[in-house]
Amino acid sequence: MISFLSPCGSRKTAEKGKLMDFTSTVIIPLLFGSLGIFALFRLLQWVRMRTYLQEAVVVITGATSGLGKECAKAFHAAGSRLVLCGRDSEKLKGLVQELCAVKNHRKNPHEPHTVVFDLSDTKAVVNAAEEILKALGHVDILINNAGISFRGTIVDTGLHVDKKVMETNYFGPIALTKALLPSMIKRRQGHIVAISSVQGKISIPFRSAYAASKHATQAFFDCLRAEVEQYDIEVTVVSPGYIQTNLSLNAVTADGSRYGVMDKTTAEGQTAAEVAQVVLNAVGQKKKEVLVAGLTPCLAVYLRNLCPRLFFTLMASKAKKERKAKGS
Repeated sequence: MISFLSPCGSRKTAEKGKLMDFTSTVIIPLLFGSLGIFALFRLLQWVRMRTYLQEAVVVITGATSGLGKECAKAFHAAGSRLVLCGRDSEKLKGLVQELCAVKNHRKNPHEPHTVVFDLSDTKAVVNAAEEILKALGHVDILINNAGISFRGTIVDTGLHVDKKVMETNYFGPIALTKALLPSMIKRRQGHIVAISSVQGKISIPFRSAYAASKHATQAFFDCLRAEVEQYDIEVTVVSPGYIQTNLSLNAVTADGSRYGVMDKTTAEGQTAAEVAQVVLNAVGQKKKEVLVAGLTPCLAVYLRNLCPRLFFTLMASKAKKERKAKGS
């Protein structure tokens, strides 16, 4: 039996064959080549980050708990020489023992240095900076992490509470930054990190003092970034959303007392270890700014800028619901 192919069918078969040849000879090699280049790029990025962090002198404030403690673990594992800062000397000693006890194939030979001071005491901050420079000679990376949160209405909050939050979250970090900055400028080398918050970009009801301190932090370090670029100094602002720490438990209230409640949003937030890894990568990759939050907070940030009227309406509604829930 003899079959005949029409000219049209022959043409389609030929075109199909050419397409398959093009796919096998051009598309597939190009795809594998692109994957190879991407893998090489990531490898080089990883090597560059490891080189940048290894042996670097890293100062971390608020290192005894939460995000600060997890940052200490992450940077210690990366081979950095740590300076751990906090108010509790016993907790700092315990953290040093914990870090030194870690066993892995890249064991960090440097025992962390500890400095005890209260970030809200400006004189103590300056003295701490002098102690750090005397002990280590210089600082490569400063991570301004320590902070305190707030819960309360504006009308009921005493001015002394606003000042307390600002002293810890804003004036303390900028005092330490200013104390260490001249040595970085002299060396034309350094990296300053500010752990801010999504609330440094948007403000939500009953967080006035905290949001104000984080807005100030965002503004200061944005200015600093522009001013020190000429000295090859990096500035990174990390803005997390909710993190599973004791931040809400230790928050101050309108009268200055401890809040003592684990908010549902905090309990359901990201783990401190996850955020610490983001901080490590952001520093290693010298990122200018990182927003570490879920979809809703990220959308809120954009909504505040693109459609402020709607954002304000939503915040007013949120305030009304929270008042009703608390029966006030």
